[in-house]
Amino acid sequence: MSDHPQPHLEPTPPVRSGGGPGGSGAGDAGAGGALTPSLKTPESTPAPTSTPVPTLLEVLRALDAGPRGLTEAQAEERHGRFGENRVPDTRDPSWARLLARSARDPFTAVLLCLGLVSAAVHAWGTASVILLLVAVSCVLRASGEHRADRSTADLRRLVATTVTVQRRADEDSAPATREIPVEELVPGDVVRLGPGDLVPADVRLLRSTGLTVHQAALTGESAPVPKSAGESDPAGTDTAGTGVFQQPHLCFQGTSVASGSATAVVTATGADTRFAAAHRRTGKPPATSFERSVQGVSWILIRFALLTPPLVLMANAALRGRGLETLPFAVAVAVGLTPEMLPVLVTTCLARGAALLARTHDVIVRRLPALHDIGAMDVLCVDKTGTLTQDRPVVDRALNAEGQDDPEVLRWAAAAAWWSLQLADLPAPDALDEALLTPADEDALMAYDGVTALPFDPARRLATVVVRAPGRLGTHTLITKGAAEAVLERCSLTDEERARLRALAEAQAADGLRVLAVATAERPAGVRPHERGLTFRGLVTLRDELVPTAAEALAGLAERGVTVKVLTGDHPGTAVRTCRDLGIPVAGVLTADRLDTLTDPELTELASRTTVFARCTPEHKTRITRVLQTGGHTVGFLGDGVNDLPALRTADVGLAPRDAAGVTRDNADLVLAGKDLTAIGHAVAAGRHAGGNIASYLRITLSSNLGNVIAMLSAGLLLPFLPMLPAQVLVQNLCFDAAQLAFAYDRPAPSALRRPTVLEPRALLRFIVGFGALNAVADLATFGVLAFALRGPGDDEALFHSGWFTENLLTQAVVMVLLSLGARGTSGRRPGPVTWSAATLAATGLFLPMSALGEPLGLSPLPGVYYGLLAAVLTLYAAGLMTARARQERRSPAA
Repeated sequence: MSDHPQPHLEPTPPVRSGGGPGGSGAGDAGAGGALTPSLKTPESTPAPTSTPVPTLLEVLRALDAGPRGLTEAQAEERHGRFGENRVPDTRDPSWARLLARSARDPFTAVLLCLGLVSAAVHAWGTASVILLLVAVSCVLRASGEHRADRSTADLRRLVATTVTVQRRADEDSAPATREIPVEELVPGDVVRLGPGDLVPADVRLLRSTGLTVHQAALTGESAPVPKSAGESDPAGTDTAGTGVFQQPHLCFQGTSVASGSATAVVTATGADTRFAAAHRRTGKPPATSFERSVQGVSWILIRFALLTPPLVLMANAALRGRGLETLPFAVAVAVGLTPEMLPVLVTTCLARGAALLARTHDVIVRRLPALHDIGAMDVLCVDKTGTLTQDRPVVDRALNAEGQDDPEVLRWAAAAAWWSLQLADLPAPDALDEALLTPADEDALMAYDGVTALPFDPARRLATVVVRAPGRLGTHTLITKGAAEAVLERCSLTDEERARLRALAEAQAADGLRVLAVATAERPAGVRPHERGLTFRGLVTLRDELVPTAAEALAGLAERGVTVKVLTGDHPGTAVRTCRDLGIPVAGVLTADRLDTLTDPELTELASRTTVFARCTPEHKTRITRVLQTGGHTVGFLGDGVNDLPALRTADVGLAPRDAAGVTRDNADLVLAGKDLTAIGHAVAAGRHAGGNIASYLRITLSSNLGNVIAMLSAGLLLPFLPMLPAQVLVQNLCFDAAQLAFAYDRPAPSALRRPTVLEPRALLRFIVGFGALNAVADLATFGVLAFALRGPGDDEALFHSGWFTENLLTQAVVMVLLSLGARGTSGRRPGPVTWSAATLAATGLFLPMSALGEPLGLSPLPGVYYGLLAAVLTLYAAGLMTARARQERRSPAA
């Protein structure tokens, strides 16, 4: 942002309603003369208080400029005052700040506190392991954020590099045109624009000829928008609303000239342009589904971890007279409750999924947690233009005056497009003319000889060519194509015929098609062509060309329980037509003017059962995304333009195709490197795979750990000695944590991929409390076994430690196998990584006490009778686990 505010020439609050001439679905013809899906598009209801539109004279006075351009001295002074005309780059945070931000995560913070407490009580091994895990977690997170924070580097890709400017050497000199770097442009400069030029700043038109502008990057409209140097439209569209982009006399940085030429005065540059504001409005993205889940789980762990040491200390001090000497044990118990390997396991799960997607499906995961978010996604919001459609129209049908298919109508329209391109000296056909030429017979087009052409004019909404047919000396044929109303007005028709043909055009437009009318006339050679008394030939309808893989991709998402909603700046009829062509059931349609009348609670309720949101501005898309999240949905957003950026950053997971606008692609969480939209389905499957494994790890680890903590607290109160030495607790935790890494490589059942994987903290708490209590019962039953099997010897304490150490690892192995399989059992499923890891854990529990490593840890061999009794306890425990798991799955199939 420059230090000096620029002249406030146009109101800048967020816009309220979309649409307008030339947009897909507007009443006017686009470039090439197409009538988009409504012959009479109703204007959006103006705001109660509208901001007056300044006249050209007022604009020039405010800028202290004129149509002859600035002097070099004025330009130099303004360049020093307003700064360079470049979109400001945000400065990337330093590594130190990123690391500090990572350490503020609640889970990382609790691990850090436990590590510091362990170091304070001289438990150096525990402290080293915990602090190492904290460091790895912070570095991994900081690395990801460092990549994401470079999101504005490509903003300038959509901005011109040079511009033709009109300046004067001094006040008395005549104006001269020259090329200057776009960075040197200042408010008040007069610039010239031609076909293919990128608009270098926000400008107000002074003069224009046949000007149409692509502004999809700002509004999402698929068709070029007609622009003219006249004042605002008669309806007085409120420039405080979205209608500012539809003001015919205004053009904006980030758009490009489709056809025609213009001279314009610069009204805003650099950070004061609406292009820069579109990025600036996004701000800091809200917490995603994954972040909210981790926050919830972290606070559960924090409460348990902070509560455990004081309870252990107070209970031992009150009942056993043991004081601070139990502090290392209390810290070890708290550490035992905490899943220290969670950061490593989460990163491993997500990194493996991201690598697989990049290698096999050309999907680039720019933010690892987004892989979990897309697995939890149950609503996908998509922009239409550029994502579902290719921003390129194709011919649908050619109809004669009776509404019947007639290829002759398309031949006339193609001839008009071909000779308009040749005679008007256009650099390339516009999108609609190109669509007409694609299916045309080249020999039929070359049979005519072009005479003259009147290119498309947004004011007339027509394009006309005059051709000479072979063997027709002295006679020329006039071919006119354009908006249906404009063409019908110039045809020799009765009122009844004109009304019938207008109804035919309106019916096609209501079906989501763009409509182009074609008429001809015979004129004597040498007579000036006039567009009156024409013979109506028919209508050509055009539709947006679909992305080839879109239908298959959306059908696959529906099978996985993902609801698709279309958020577009286009006409509702166009969007509904696209949905129908893609096989998307349309449950409801909501337009921007209706949306603006709804409160957030009303919109939250309505959005969940609405499929198409039309005439949407960036603010509308963001609001819809936010209310869907408020309604409990995990929302993904797929977009490709700058206008999609706020919603893309608001969503839980943002997706963009490879050829999206640079700033949009760099803010996306996942980038589809190919044009195959079925890659979204593969990303959903990979996310659910990773999310399912993370959820399984948390459920199993926390329930087992909670059971051990309950048992240790109970044993500490019942026994005259500590139930397990701190070193034994930590070794046990290390063995269990190492075994849990197998969850990163597990293969979830196919049924787990058919529904979103949502990590709900409350559901997780219910799970770990229920199964933790069951685990504690098994541990307490082991106390009885130990009391019976180990009576008599004087080394009861060492044997008790060994017996409980073995039992803990065996029960954890049983939990890993049975809860990971759940009610599915082992039918048709070979042993996987979790099963083999559990077997290794069980073997460690059985053989470590009797090995040479057992003695340094205070463990000793156990009597044979103990193993028989332990087998009985484990059998009963396994039966209880399976019964509880089956009941739990019946109540909550998603668990």
